[in-house]
Amino acid sequence: MSTTNLQRRSLVGVFLLACAAGAVLSQAQSITREHWVATWTMSPMPANALPDGENTGFTNQTVREVAHISIGGQRVRVRLSNAYGVAPLRVGAVHMALHAEGSAIRTGSDHALTFNGKTSVVIPAGALMVSDAIDMDVAPFSNIAISIYLPGTSGPLTWHQLGTQSTYILSGDASAAPELVGATTSTSVYLLSGVEVIAPLTTGAVVALGDSITDGYASTRDAYHRWPDFLAKRLAHSKDHAAMAVLNAGISGNRLLHDVIGPNALARFDRDVLAQPGVTHVIVLEGINDIGFPDYFKRPDETVSTDELIAALAQLIERAHAKGLIIYGATLTPFENSGEPYHSSVNEAKRQALNEWIRTHAKFDAILDFDRVLRDPAHPASLLPAYDSGDHLHPSDAGYEAMAASVELGLLQGTTKR
Repeated sequence: MSTTNLQRRSLVGVFLLACAAGAVLSQAQSITREHWVATWTMSPMPANALPDGENTGFTNQTVREVAHISIGGQRVRVRLSNAYGVAPLRVGAVHMALHAEGSAIRTGSDHALTFNGKTSVVIPAGALMVSDAIDMDVAPFSNIAISIYLPGTSGPLTWHQLGTQSTYILSGDASAAPELVGATTSTSVYLLSGVEVIAPLTTGAVVALGDSITDGYASTRDAYHRWPDFLAKRLAHSKDHAAMAVLNAGISGNRLLHDVIGPNALARFDRDVLAQPGVTHVIVLEGINDIGFPDYFKRPDETVSTDELIAALAQLIERAHAKGLIIYGATLTPFENSGEPYHSSVNEAKRQALNEWIRTHAKFDAILDFDRVLRDPAHPASLLPAYDSGDHLHPSDAGYEAMAASVELGLLQGTTKR
């Protein structure tokens, strides 16, 4: 073969290799134009977080729970958590469908989920299981029914106590049933810790990390009137901002520094914030229970100073920035007249001092002044009556909506991290 022919073949070979490399690169770029983003979450809690008897588990029963998602997509998967289980947990079947009303699902929308191709799964103690993805077109703000069949005796389960939404429980495997006729109800969420969708790479997620005020305590059941719900709707209706999932990582009774009802915020920050798929932003509204709970639960050894609360928030800022997240701090809302021993002059002084630090010295990327939004101008230590649920501590539906309305949407523009 002549030298010229060898050169020609070499050039053809190089050309073909270049084409193949280009095809691989094009495919890789196509793949990276989308990513998994969490569209709904519930922060797991241990079964013993509340008095015995409220979470004893299930035996040969189906639990159907409803996830009110924020952003939509065409490929979906779920996360089941056995984070606080003391033994492996067998799940017999999991189905996903569009929710109709009550315990019913929409006709023709039911899908059986698999885990590594199998319809049943054993979740090790302390572990998380992610389902295989399915093709399912879910619109923003869809209500998705996830039905979990537990064939054996589960014992107390990892759960989220305050779901502010109805869960339906029925004997036997009713995971594919159109309706759970005769079901009992609960307002807690069991095992289900997240729903994820495939979304464009420009879509991010903001995590609202907080306590009962973020969890939506006293908001209307099944109405999805928590302040993160209202924020998600504002973002979706804005034509000037990129799509953004809003994830509620509130736990009622949560504190920055001590466990009571669920793990403290410093302990759960990695799991509930940093590990969320697609997360780009976090809003922190924590500290009010650190101030009020030691007296309320008669635990004087857990009394904290303002400096200790400041140090805890500073830790969250550092950890968020280390992972490239944008983090916003929210001021603590008024609680005057919420009753002794929760409210006192000492506790109010701590709240004011912490809010002053948040407003003037904290290294948050921006401040959300929920205190100013909700307080009564005539009595600044108290909630405005229209925003008071009645216990003088938790906002009403109108108060939660006002909190969301006060957030500058430009703060959540795009998915660029620090």
